[in-house]
Amino acid sequence: MASMEHPIFSLSTKPDHHTRRYEHGSVFIEIAPSAHGLATVHDRDILIYCISQLMASLNDGKPLSSVVRFKAHDLLRATNRVTSGEGYAALKSALERLRGTQISTNIVTGGSETFEVFGLIERAKVVRETREGRMQEVEIKLSDWVFNAIQHQEVLTLHRDYFRLRKPLERRMYELARKHCGKKNEWKISLPLLQHKCGSCSTEKEFRRLVSNIVEEDGKFSHMPDYSVALDDSDMVIFRSRGSVASPELPFEQIPLRGLDPEVYNDARIVAPGWDVYHLEREWREWLTETPRNPEAAFIGFCKKRFERNGRP
Repeated sequence: MASMEHPIFSLSTKPDHHTRRYEHGSVFIEIAPSAHGLATVHDRDILIYCISQLMASLNDGKPLSSVVRFKAHDLLRATNRVTSGEGYAALKSALERLRGTQISTNIVTGGSETFEVFGLIERAKVVRETREGRMQEVEIKLSDWVFNAIQHQEVLTLHRDYFRLRKPLERRMYELARKHCGKKNEWKISLPLLQHKCGSCSTEKEFRRLVSNIVEEDGKFSHMPDYSVALDDSDMVIFRSRGSVASPELPFEQIPLRGLDPEVYNDARIVAPGWDVYHLEREWREWLTETPRNPEAAFIGFCKKRFERNGRP
């Protein structure tokens, strides 16, 4: 939650070598890059994936370890990335930025305030590599600061469509809305304060233009997960809940970020032609009363029955 509240990750899509300092109230953060640049909002996907694995273990009553091992291909698919050689190369670069970015802060985690200097991950290594040079398994050791937050369950689930947001600013705005709006009907923030909390280095005029474009696109396509976003004449940015943030009491919420296999959406389109499969997925998740043993098969069954009952939309 601390990384959703404060601008730890760079919004730049190009190498960012600027040291940044952010202050809000009594909290300060200073983020220093390595030769590879600052960790970006998209690099954060790796941390999200690691956290989701550990939270699933925690919910299953399994012991936690700050060392997480996973298949690179699984991460690329879960975070909506290409699984070609380009995707693996980008993953290696992201690991280098996460390891190299140094943070100095007094943010409270686990109920205690301490001054710390740390990296987002302590180390990362490729456990196996194919003959073509592609990663098969990756092992990451999370920093104590990140692992401490996980142990105290200072985490929030994110909507699956978060990984479909390509603009870094869209992702950052969603993170803030998820943290501050939560399950409330509405949350407002002034444009200057939003820029500050996003960590944007744009001019005020440029930032207003960027936010206006996102507002316009959301008005047309409703592409922002969980919350709609609007900008009024007084430069207040307004996030309104779409009612899709599940209650933590629901059993399915106990599997943070448990996404469906991307290939299942093609099967869903076959059994429910003409339907928006992502809309069906949201309906299916709201309809669930217990965690299915095979989520992919359960989702396909739901889509099939919907089409048999209602036909084409």
